[in-house]
Amino acid sequence: MDSTATSPDLPPASPEMGEGSVSVSDSAARRVARILSSEPEMNALRVSVEGGGCSGFSYKFDLVADRQDDDLVLEKEDATVLIDPISLMYMGGSVIDFVDDLMGQSFQIRNPNATASCGCGTSFSM
Repeated sequence: MDSTATSPDLPPASPEMGEGSVSVSDSAARRVARILSSEPEMNALRVSVEGGGCSGFSYKFDLVADRQDDDLVLEKEDATVLIDPISLMYMGGSVIDFVDDLMGQSFQIRNPNATASCGCGTSFSM
């Protein structure tokens, strides 16, 4: 199975979703909620884009206790995902998913703005 496998509840990502539109799949929401329930001092998963990685940009995932006033706040079930405005410029139209397959477990981002991605799944170029 390749690293682009997605869960069955993953909606299709496309540029038509809108520049600022980012969604969280059901499997990602369940996994974030499970992680946050075991970390009572943290209340959200922050997803950000940083320069670097083998393809130019990389995704970063951090558990955080506080949100910033300008964060995009995505809430689903008992999960909260935060994205800062700079990262959102690179992630518009993306779907955040959690995949559990023979290759392992990981958060994956289907980003319609990415022109290439690395085999590791966390690095992309535009």
